[in-house]
Amino acid sequence: MKKIALKQHTGLVLAFLMLFVLVGCGTQIPSGHRGVKYLKFGDGTEMGTVYDEGFNWHLPWNKIYVYKIQLSERKEDLSILSSDGASISMEVSIWFRPIDSKLDSLQKTIGPGYYNSIVATAIRGVGRSVVGQYKPEEIYSSKREIIASEILKDMQTLMTNKFVSVENIIIRNVGLPPRITDAINAKLAADQEQQKMQFTILKETQEAERKRIEARGIADFQKIVSSGITPTLLKWKGIEATEKLANSPNAKIVIIGNSEDGLPIILGGGK
Repeated sequence: MKKIALKQHTGLVLAFLMLFVLVGCGTQIPSGHRGVKYLKFGDGTEMGTVYDEGFNWHLPWNKIYVYKIQLSERKEDLSILSSDGASISMEVSIWFRPIDSKLDSLQKTIGPGYYNSIVATAIRGVGRSVVGQYKPEEIYSSKREIIASEILKDMQTLMTNKFVSVENIIIRNVGLPPRITDAINAKLAADQEQQKMQFTILKETQEAERKRIEARGIADFQKIVSSGITPTLLKWKGIEATEKLANSPNAKIVIIGNSEDGLPIILGGGK
């Protein structure tokens, strides 16, 4: 009985050890990641095969390097000189990911530390090159998006043969020397005041033009009316009015005489 129990115990131990070895002969690749196998006693990096997420078996002396292929963001603090020599600090965000179909080439040529090796180095060089073409006030305000676009374009060109995709560049913060910041703010305030004055002048000019048009219209109306009113028309209108008054039920006295204007004289009365 003791021998049977010992054999069973030994079998369980061996089974446990076998399971432990088998589990140790694999790598779990998380969601959003891919893997590249390295053959220790073979040709090194296994070219032509990129391992998908999930548990992947391999011999215990081999290794699978895991790469995140989801979009990642890193921030870099850059110290740059503007076109006029001013020292500028800039915080830049870079969005990137390795090209999953080229992970074997990335592993063989650069390795898992590819961001620090090539991406960070490139963004510093490109940032200095692009920003150095602009003045501080342009970097601080009006040209920020243009600068970010130019940095992105140059980064994408540099990463073409590095198996890394750079998808966006964002300039988050720009720090300028206090004297330059004060000068820019003063200039912006002056520009706003000038724009306000131009708006006021334009508004007053439009109002003056409106009044001129209105006065011209009134003058034209009076001219038209005056040219249409003749003595003959006035007499005729007077006769029509006299006729209407004469036919009204109100008491009145109408004296037909030879007045200066030739119209009757009307004396009013009660009903």
